[in-house]
Amino acid sequence: MTEPWFQQRCALPSQLHRQRALERQRRLTKPQGALGRLEGLAIELAALQASDRPQATQVPVIVFAADHGVVAQGVSAYPAEVTVQMLHNFTCGGAAISVLARELGLPLHVRDVGTCSIEPVAGVVADKSRYGTADFSVAAAMQADELDQALSAGARAVEDACGDGADLLVCGEMGIGNTTAAAALAALLGPLPLDEVIGAGTGLDAAGRLHKQAVVGRALALHGDAVAAAPQPALEALRRVGGLEIAALAGAMIAAAQRGIPVLVDGFIVSAAALAAVRLNPDVRDWLLFSHRSAERGHGRVLDVLQADALLQLDLRLGEGSGAALAVPLLRLACALHNGMATFAEAAVADRGMAP
Repeated sequence: MTEPWFQQRCALPSQLHRQRALERQRRLTKPQGALGRLEGLAIELAALQASDRPQATQVPVIVFAADHGVVAQGVSAYPAEVTVQMLHNFTCGGAAISVLARELGLPLHVRDVGTCSIEPVAGVVADKSRYGTADFSVAAAMQADELDQALSAGARAVEDACGDGADLLVCGEMGIGNTTAAAALAALLGPLPLDEVIGAGTGLDAAGRLHKQAVVGRALALHGDAVAAAPQPALEALRRVGGLEIAALAGAMIAAAQRGIPVLVDGFIVSAAALAAVRLNPDVRDWLLFSHRSAERGHGRVLDVLQADALLQLDLRLGEGSGAALAVPLLRLACALHNGMATFAEAAVADRGMAP
């Protein structure tokens, strides 16, 4: 039986280029390790890009949007219609990720993979199998064929955004209620204690968080045994408690890794999708770089499960790919330092290993 596309192997990072980059770092005019994690970033990108001169010049951003039936349970401080309203905001340039992409020169691609909008939104590509998920506190979020479509929608988005080449990919999301789905997914796949992954989301107070935890607790009681018994628990967890945009994110990360494109992972929702992607295809882990540790409760625990050390901690909890976009200049500067600094020999500077 042919394995599904999302389980097909990804290439390994180039150990030859990793070693070359490490050796170059040792020869640059600075004490070894003096540039800290910037050195490691350049070395990692050199290995992932199989290049002696890593770069972060071509960095498309894909934002996936979808609606969530569980919003009917009152788990968000914002109404469901905000998801579609934000699609217009993205394309009109008023959203945070729109501003960041514009300032950094990053092409922004917005994909509707499951909002409740029937009308098309100018500048948004619609690629969806249904209009929002079902309320996963009472039923499975989606059917198997709908999940397949959502995963493939992520791969198609990568083809469209990266078909002409990409040094790095930023993925973001928009979907009222998606921290609830991400928390349920993290609890099942971590596995993680529910009280450690339920956060404020769009701004819930203490009572709202307790209600949200109760809703997710009912969902885990409903779906947990079936997920644990499934041949592919990550796939079943996505189907039962995931979001269409979360599934598309997982598909996009897998497709990017299979193409040899590193992915700069954003906050809690994208990291939950990354956890699902790695559970579906462990090869993907090598291709993920983690941009920041958000203020959303649970993100740090998901990063721990993924053994990820985020670059930034700015108390963000916006989503949209905004935290990942903020990390792009760091990667660009890490590459510039790696590529542009002189070696001791080039600069005629004696290093400590040279004879006086």
